[in-house]
Amino acid sequence: MRWAVAEADDGGVRLCPLDDAGRPTGPVQQARDLVSAVRERPEVTRWVWRSTAEVYGRLLAAGVRVERCYDVEVAETLLLGYAGQWGRQPRSLAAAWARLRGLPVPDDPPVRTADTQPSLFEAGPPPLPPGTDPLEALLAVYADQVERTAAVERPERMRLLITAESAGMLVAAEMRRAGVPWRADVHRQVLAELLGERYAGGQEPRRLTELADEISRAFGSRVRPDLPADIVRAFARADIRIGSTRAWELREIDHPAVEPLLRYKKLYRLYTAHGWSWLQSWVRDGRFRPEYLPGGTVSGRWTTNGGGALQIPKVVRRAVIADPGWRLVVADAEQMEPRVLAAVSRDRGLMEVAGSARDLYAALSDRAFAGDRAQAKLALLGAIYGQTSGDALKHLADLRRRFPAAVAYVDEAARAGEEGRLVRTWLGRTCPAASEGPDAGSDEAGLPQAEETAPAEGAGSAGAAGSVGAHGVGARARARGRFTRNFVVQGSAADWALLMLAALRRELATLQAELVFFQHDEVIVHCPLEEAAQVTEAIQAAADLAGTIAFGTTPVRFPLTPSVVTCYADAKD
Repeated sequence: MRWAVAEADDGGVRLCPLDDAGRPTGPVQQARDLVSAVRERPEVTRWVWRSTAEVYGRLLAAGVRVERCYDVEVAETLLLGYAGQWGRQPRSLAAAWARLRGLPVPDDPPVRTADTQPSLFEAGPPPLPPGTDPLEALLAVYADQVERTAAVERPERMRLLITAESAGMLVAAEMRRAGVPWRADVHRQVLAELLGERYAGGQEPRRLTELADEISRAFGSRVRPDLPADIVRAFARADIRIGSTRAWELREIDHPAVEPLLRYKKLYRLYTAHGWSWLQSWVRDGRFRPEYLPGGTVSGRWTTNGGGALQIPKVVRRAVIADPGWRLVVADAEQMEPRVLAAVSRDRGLMEVAGSARDLYAALSDRAFAGDRAQAKLALLGAIYGQTSGDALKHLADLRRRFPAAVAYVDEAARAGEEGRLVRTWLGRTCPAASEGPDAGSDEAGLPQAEETAPAEGAGSAGAAGSVGAHGVGARARARGRFTRNFVVQGSAADWALLMLAALRRELATLQAELVFFQHDEVIVHCPLEEAAQVTEAIQAAADLAGTIAFGTTPVRFPLTPSVVTCYADAKD
């Protein structure tokens, strides 16, 4: 049973039951507020509402949990993306309503990106035109989305994607409510151990100051190691030309400043990203509660509004400690992207390997690379990420002979990207076509600059499109091809992860266990010690079910390696 619910400006709520086509099947009802409307109707299995991010936190605060929802903003984002408009058109209910009525389309509010806690005065959603009934607008937009979904090439997959992304919004809100167990005293101990004591007046801590002095002595003049331009000039004075201060480039240089500079960069990142100020801003009552943004990138990977939750360094994980009598069950998917490639390409040989072996690279090396696991891994990741030189290219021919459908799948995605066509994941998440005209600039194809990947050494990354504008149309096209080659795999993996989270959420519903953390292919469940075995089984069951729901019946397995630990830092890498 599904119901639509909408809040009026005066705080009142109107709602009604719906059929599968989005049409009302009963009279409109009234409720004094959202919490009452939902709490008084436990028989409803799916709520249709404007935005989970706007409403679900209030329900959770009142102790009300919903089983399923349909998030109109999520659906609008995915359907606009399917039409090639990801990130180019506003996605709010007000914007969707305006498009339906031929009215001026309001912009979405800006996404908060500062690494600070949310303000009490955050911009709300764009308002509907004066006199518009919110429920009428919601019903009209929902019915239109149902029609648009039915019109795509594979509507059953798009329905599944909208359902999964809507479930991801519920999970994100629940994880924020639960929070990651965090020991502030341990965190401060780690900072003191690595950075030394803090100086008054906001100066850098002792260890950074010492390293800055050591770096300056190595250069023979005073430099600011926190300023890349200062470092570039300092090396230039030593007749060493560098293009950047990235660690991989510095390691190629023979100079006494390199070693302390690398140590400084690592500690400076800790100080600025997870130092004392971060601790004061983000940890409250023993919990770290980031604001997750499901589908924050074009590939479907999550981001956060500040807090750096998806980039917690291992040393800081020492502060993530389970409550007394509880444990953390940490599980990450093994060799996720090659397994997803096997499933989406339907390559029989690769599916067989991905279904029979827990270590896919070892099994692959036995078949095609004379037992050399490293070469097998390099070749397969090179195919996914578009590496076109070195050892990966040398072994790509063997890979293509052994697994022709798999290599052809990513080759076609790359070709489509280079030609500027739309490229879709297995479920229909869409990478937009390339921008037209000579001034496409650095955000060619509408691709996000902060997309995170883990490419093979030397491979093109998913963010490569953002750095090639000055090299001409051909270079931009090749960079986009590298992006879309990986997009069809990484994006499909993100789709699988959403379904895994939704399945795990249902598996945990009868336990005390709480899902508290997710990043790309890793989950953390906080649970009583006596539930740890059940949680471990639930995680693998959710992974298996997600594979079947997402990709159909295939031999491919999606194993997750669990670690039951008291401290996150002790989990298996």
